[in-house]
Formats: sequence, C-alpha cells, structure tokens
Amino acid sequence: MATPTTTPGTAGSGRRIGLREKNKMRTRTAIRDAAMRLFAEQGYNQTTVEQIAREAEVSHTTFFRYFSSKEQVVLSDDLEDARTQALAAIPPGLGHFGLLRRLVTDLFKIGTADAWASNPERMRLIQSEPALRTAFQIESDRAISQAPDFFAEYTGTDPDDLCLRVFIAAAGGVMFHFARAADDVLDDDLLSTLLDAIDLLEQGLPLQPKS
Repeated sequence: MATPTTTPGTAGSGRRIGLREKNKMRTRTAIRDAAMRLFAEQGYNQTTVEQIAREAEVSHTTFFRYFSSKEQVVLSDDLEDARTQALAAIPPGLGHFGLLRRLVTDLFKIGTADAWASNPERMRLIQSEPALRTAFQIESDRAISQAPDFFAEYTGTDPDDLCLRVFIAAAGGVMFHFARAADDVLDDDLLSTLLDAIDLLEQGLPLQPKS
C-alpha cells in the first residue's frame, strides 16, 4: 500500500486560513499520515492510538484533541464547513431533481478537490475493514436521514410527505450504490454516472428493450 500524503493549508472552502489553523491542519495531517503508514505496515486492528501518536511525534493527549478515536482518523474529512457553504449557495427555484443534481455535483467536487477525502487508499481501507465499513455506513445513513428536512425546507414540502421520503430513499440508494461500486476512485466518470442515474430516475426508470 502506498503511503498517502495529505496536504495542509486548504480547508476545502477557498477561504484564507490563519497561521494557527494551518498549524492545526498540519498536526491533523501528520496524525493521519502516521496512521496510514502503520495501517499499511501492520494492519488496522493491530495499530493502537499510542503507536499512531508516537509515529506522528505527538502526545497521547494531543491525539485526542484532534480525533476522538482511531476510527475517526480515517472517517473524518474536515469538509463540513465547505459543504455548509455549498448548501447555502444553492439558488432558489430549482425542482427536486434539479436540486438533487446541484447537490450531487457540488458535494462531489468538494470531495474530489480534497486530497484526503478522495484518497483511494483511505477508501480501500474503509471498505476492507468491517468496523470502518459499518461506521461509514452509519454516517452515510445519518446524512441521508437529514436530507428530507433540507429538501422539505427548500421545496416547501412537508418533511413527512410520502412522495418526498420515497424520492430521498430512491435517490440515496442509487447514489450510494454507484459510489460503492466505483473501485475507490472519485473522478468525472463517476460523477457522469451519478448524473445519468438521476436522469433515469426523473424519466421514470425507462428500460431499453432488446433489439
């Protein structure tokens, strides 16, 4: 497994970053890179927080100031602010499929622009370790559970409306299906596939008959 290198100095939102925040990002990066080296050398389950801290040359206490657990070293991606800004920048007046396309495109680009979030070694580790895979799925399900409120507020729909709930469930299932099948690579081909899938959902899932 190649040793990934994350890049400090960007927060995924294009804003200017102060020296203190840059130093914090460097420390987070150092911990992540140390963890990934150890995971590659001796395995995820065999690696302890103490070993990661030692490899990153930080104290045990410092480790827990930045990450709540070994699991979160891998799962967290520091893009919450960028995602929040992207949601706030969506113009009014889109239909529910237009809103879905905008969300998928913007959030996909935020992820692919970040060296850590789009790191294929990170994604392979998440998919290969049962504990990480389960935790990642729980976080994904939590994100989907928040979608009805966002769509409801944007479209003026009751959050408990059955049509809205079915729409969110169908869209979420399709998006995660193709994302999981993408061989851990986030690229323009995957984004095109996701947008094509949204088109098919909007068209009522037509099938092409055999000629």
